[in-house]
Amino acid sequence: MRPKANAALFFVALIWGASFIAQDISAQYQIAYIFNGVSFLIGGLVLLPFTPRKEKISRGQWKWMAIAGTILFIASTLQQVGIFYTQIANASFLTSLYIVFIPFILWMAFRERPHNIDILAVFMAIIGAYLLSTAGTGLQFQRGDALEILGAVFWGMHVVLLGKFATKYNTISFASGQFLIAGIVMLLLGLILEDPAQFLVPPLILATVYRGLLSVGVGYTLQVWSQNYTPSTSAGLILSLESVFAATFAWFILGETLLPIQIAGCVIILLAVLFSQFKQDG
Repeated sequence: MRPKANAALFFVALIWGASFIAQDISAQYQIAYIFNGVSFLIGGLVLLPFTPRKEKISRGQWKWMAIAGTILFIASTLQQVGIFYTQIANASFLTSLYIVFIPFILWMAFRERPHNIDILAVFMAIIGAYLLSTAGTGLQFQRGDALEILGAVFWGMHVVLLGKFATKYNTISFASGQFLIAGIVMLLLGLILEDPAQFLVPPLILATVYRGLLSVGVGYTLQVWSQNYTPSTSAGLILSLESVFAATFAWFILGETLLPIQIAGCVIILLAVLFSQFKQDG
């Protein structure tokens, strides 16, 4: 099942890479909470018909769904609000730092010392993401960058939590539960802090539907399932391919071009993901 799980994570990275286009549209309208809230509610509600009817959700599952939903709420809010005040290139690179935090979260929380190959692969991926996002010219730090870095910590926590606890429960019900919890909190905040009328424009609605159905409904659900079989550090490395796909979609949809040094960054990230598999498969 490990190869299938890795392939599923690769597909998730593809979906999430395209989702940066949708998030950029939301940032143009300065809508974060309603955009995220509706997206996660769509993802959670779409999964409800597929949840096991006869299985009773245990107290433990409710606890971990609530924790996962809260972390998801914090991470996605920090990322989306941060995009208001920084460039997409910065946001993409700084978000990818969660692959650095994962091994050390595992080390601090569970005393799992990172494998040398994991550490090397993580640094390879960070170098690749840096070249891809900045073309080697250096980051020009802006107001939102601190939010993106803090958000990366919570994305790392979310990956670790799924790998450690979500695997104990039904994939569909756990995914739906965390989406609905995160979505309700974000939507309530959005109705208080934002103008709902600004949300009702066709580009933003379409972007929200895409994110809700694919990025949240399909992407995060496959992530929950895949982490039954792929360790957290390896999962994070595969998911870091989203920065490569984000650059590809930006080129294809928005007409943005990639410099040779950025293409080199994509290659380094791909090599890091492949290299990370040697520990388990070599």
